Amino acid sequence: MPDVTDGRLPHISTVIGNAILFEPKPVWELPMDFASLVNDVSRLFALLEAREVDYVLVGGIAMLSYVEGRNTEDINLIVSLQSLKNLPEITLASQGNDFARGQFHELQIDFLLTANRLFDKVRQQYTTVRQFVERAIPTATVEGLLLLKLYALPSLYRQGNFARVGLYENDIATLLQAYRPSVEPLLDELTQHLSDSNMRELRAIVHDIQRRVQRFDQPNK
Repeated sequence: MPDVTDGRLPHISTVIGNAILFEPKPVWELPMDFASLVNDVSRLFALLEAREVDYVLVGGIAMLSYVEGRNTEDINLIVSLQSLKNLPEITLASQGNDFARGQFHELQIDFLLTANRLFDKVRQQYTTVRQFVERAIPTATVEGLLLLKLYALPSLYRQGNFARVGLYENDIATLLQAYRPSVEPLLDELTQHLSDSNMRELRAIVHDIQRRVQRFDQPNK
């Protein structure tokens, strides 16, 4: 795994706490013990370390380690199903082949399971270590985040989930504009995980996103 990155990265507890407090919702939907929720973040990562869980941070918190302006109320991790079975402190609310959702005291956690070949590939080959305020945390690289978001887009389009499509496309455009990664190798990787029809759709989406980034980059005339 590469060396820990330099620089000041987000305080995960603060990010989640602010997202919950400032997201409009009825007062009865707020956590019963907000201070406990904030402490749960540190306790969760201490537990993962103590159990020697091989995990990778993804999702909104991982995005915030690379770009500003992202907001999220939960933790997203790539883990194996066996690892979850070794964490009885986490109560699973749902579980499928690729995803699971759990609760650690007041903290909600979404899991991407390594039974999915792409998720496991990101865990193995697209991971670095980012130094958050709480601790150094294994985190998906820019390319890893792009793979996960691009992989999800065709399904989100089929579901008609306009809000999440917009969120994911904005994340992709922001990463492309800020870091200039090579996109074609990522699309080549995704051909092993998506159907031909999904890849045609995805390439068209990526082309549109790249055009938006190019328009943004053009100086004002």
